[in-house]
Amino acid sequence: MSQHPRRLARRIAGLGTAAGLALAAALGSAVPAAALGSAVPAAAAPEQAAAGVGPGVQIATPVAGGAELCTANFLYTAAGAADGHRDDDGPVHRSIPAGKLYLGTAAHCMAAESARSSIDGCVEPVQPHGTEVGIVGRDGTVHAGRVAYNSWVVMQERGESDPQLCLYNDFALIELGPSAAAVADPTVPGFGGPVGLNAGGTASGDRVYSYQPNQLAPTPFKQGVSFGRPEGPRTHVVGTLPPGVPGDSGSGYVDAQGRAFGVLSSLMLPTATNGVTDIAQALGYAAAFGPVGSVDLVPGNSGFTPRGMPLTELPAVGERPLPEVTPVPLG
Repeated sequence: MSQHPRRLARRIAGLGTAAGLALAAALGSAVPAAALGSAVPAAAAPEQAAAGVGPGVQIATPVAGGAELCTANFLYTAAGAADGHRDDDGPVHRSIPAGKLYLGTAAHCMAAESARSSIDGCVEPVQPHGTEVGIVGRDGTVHAGRVAYNSWVVMQERGESDPQLCLYNDFALIELGPSAAAVADPTVPGFGGPVGLNAGGTASGDRVYSYQPNQLAPTPFKQGVSFGRPEGPRTHVVGTLPPGVPGDSGSGYVDAQGRAFGVLSSLMLPTATNGVTDIAQALGYAAAFGPVGSVDLVPGNSGFTPRGMPLTELPAVGERPLPEVTPVPLG
């Protein structure tokens, strides 16, 4: 797309009452899930009940009157650090790095209260690096984190105006506090993986998978198809049944081999498809211009085995191309 999307009266966001969240995050303390009220999702299904911080956990960014709720994708660490590894034909060993750990999510999840409904990261108000956020672990404990990198912040500092960057470079890294890092687990619940990073993108018809547990849906384990990258190399257009909705923003996507490739960013109106930021492209920009330098994806502790999971139905890829689409943010 060559045009910025039209702005709506209010950003599409997942908002929840989160009494005491900002204070708890700022103090770096863990508080019971009950203190968050409606910010905490319903009890986890058995497949996702294990304690830990990793793919699919909820991230709550304080805003006036509550919190904006998003979802984490994958774990990352400084490039070259030791991470999970697999012996030949053997199990994956859990070897979380001793250095800083980051959770990935969408940059627009940290948009400022005055932001409007636009995915234009070059102009929308955004909260600064260092903003304290809450991370809701799988057992309901709220851990402290802070925004270490936000592509919107960096693009605005650099004065970017390229629509490919402004609309589709939607990526943030949350540095885990000590309590979150102590229980970090890179494995995607239910699916396993990720087994690595997909640096080549997806093509139309490729099978895709996402773990999105924070909404009322028949299952958090979604499968679907990619429509490729018709809007340019920085975003994939994907279809799942149901699609990602407000609150799912930041969720991670893996391909049929279990390789991480995308971060849920937007709804592509007027269709029910989603815009998914390309992780490899986003990490490249972060390495070149962000304050944390190069980071690597931390692979999961098990292989990618989605067989037997209660997956959603697979939407068919139509013969006709998608209509012209406009990305709007999901919170």
